[in-house]
Amino acid sequence: MSTQNPVFIPGPTNIPDRLRRAIDVPTIDHRSSLFAEAFKPAVDGVRRVLKTRDGEVVIFPSTGTGGWEAAITNTLSPGDRVLAARHGMFSHRWIDLCRRHGLEVEVIEAEWGEGLPADRFAEVLAADRGHGIKAVLATHNETATGVRSDIAAARKALDEARHPALLFVDGVSSIASMDFRMDEWGVDLAVTGSQKGFMLPAGLAIVGVSRKAQAAMEKATCARCFFDFRDMLSAYQRGGYPYTPPLNLIFGLVEAVKMLEEEGLPAVFARHFRIAEGIRKAVEAWGLSLCARDPRLYSNTVSAIVVPHGLDGTRVVTHAAEKYGVAFGVGLGEVAGKVFRIGHLGSMTDVMALSGIATAEMAMADLDFPVTLGSGVRAAQEYYRSTNGVSHRISRKAA
Repeated sequence: MSTQNPVFIPGPTNIPDRLRRAIDVPTIDHRSSLFAEAFKPAVDGVRRVLKTRDGEVVIFPSTGTGGWEAAITNTLSPGDRVLAARHGMFSHRWIDLCRRHGLEVEVIEAEWGEGLPADRFAEVLAADRGHGIKAVLATHNETATGVRSDIAAARKALDEARHPALLFVDGVSSIASMDFRMDEWGVDLAVTGSQKGFMLPAGLAIVGVSRKAQAAMEKATCARCFFDFRDMLSAYQRGGYPYTPPLNLIFGLVEAVKMLEEEGLPAVFARHFRIAEGIRKAVEAWGLSLCARDPRLYSNTVSAIVVPHGLDGTRVVTHAAEKYGVAFGVGLGEVAGKVFRIGHLGSMTDVMALSGIATAEMAMADLDFPVTLGSGVRAAQEYYRSTNGVSHRISRKAA
């Protein structure tokens, strides 16, 4: 696979040259004032991206999965009841993680391709008059199916039931690419990672923690050590970590936030919508469909494309990698072989997206898929030309 070609997986994403330079720094003493001066802007910047004034931001050396574990272990106790929906591979994995920590998970099964069933959440929460449910898990963007769920609807279900459960949100493939409103949506634990919308290498688990969640951590009895919020927040007061931090990635995170804010978060979100919409136009021109069942569910960071019956989506991915040196995402879990995925988040432009569309089109044509060569590229070109995305592109300074 060529390292000169952009990747079209849902993460890790393409790393801009500006961020490569930002993480190329010499070793410094992580207990010095120099690190403290860099670390505070990283935390404050992430707080702005999450849109929280009251919440804390805890940054662990890990990935999104570590962020999930930190959220669970710092606020819950073995035997606690948790409400979750299973509608994709990543919601499934979060459920599995909870069960491994001795939590009792009430699972609402939903079709893969559907979003979070807020109406069924509302029914369960209203019936839980004893408030036995301690947390509700919500996957904002289900990366396996290209489905974005309505987090405000999950909060509404809790509020209408007057239920005190914590709201946990997996925002790994949405935060910093799609609008996320931690305070407005009443999110108590928001989890993401460095390798998606922040455009950095994998290595940081980023967790937004509300005041309510901070209060819960004093009562939680799940075992934790490396992921203990209390140790981290205490060390923050001294300007550092309770152990050796990932210095280079912290410096990169500061620069990543600068890039996002120079472009402007509304423009970042508009750019992601516009690029995604061009890919959706291509899918339509191919005569194919998305795994997401309704346009209201369409993700702006990843598109899971359903292949015709009898054909194998995984072959598209392997063929594109072997012949053209371009990476796409395979189908996972229940949709393995039934879809292939185009990731279009982070450092991405319409020109880059067109190269991905063209490569997917060539791979499908090579494999005798019923697609007309050039049809998807043309549909996306016409959309990008007509919408004139100058205002949505990354500025020269941020590129």
